Amino acid sequence: MTFKRIASRNHQQGAALVVGLMLLVVITVLAVSGMNTATTELALARNDQAYETAFQTAENGLAQALAAGSFNTLTNTTLSQYVTTDNRQQYSATIQYEDSTLVPDRAFSLGVGSGISAYHFLATSQASYDNDPGNDTDRDATAVHTQAFYVVGPESPTL
Repeated sequence: MTFKRIASRNHQQGAALVVGLMLLVVITVLAVSGMNTATTELALARNDQAYETAFQTAENGLAQALAAGSFNTLTNTTLSQYVTTDNRQQYSATIQYEDSTLVPDRAFSLGVGSGISAYHFLATSQASYDNDPGNDTDRDATAVHTQAFYVVGPESPTL
């Protein structure tokens, strides 16, 4: 009887080792996969942050251009600026004259024949965020914002 027990023990030796190694392989594959996913998500977050920075810089460019109040019907007005001291963010805003129209008819408080016109403009702000200024990287971003508006003023060839 003792002999049979020893023989059955000999047949089971090594099975735990194989199962243990298989489990270690599975856990290693899961760990490597998790690290790759985390690295990809981190890169996506950095790219999203760079785009958000460019987006906000373009918004700032529109706000600055409109606040300057230089609405010229004869030539485009351009405003360019670096936003940070390390030249990572910059924008260029342009206000372009499009057309002038008469305000609606006399049913409104200011109507046709009142000497008042609506001057239509298009403001465009193009911003960029350079992660490493002077070098192209995969972390750079750009954004373009356009806003149409009009100014009501006296009817004349220039505003």
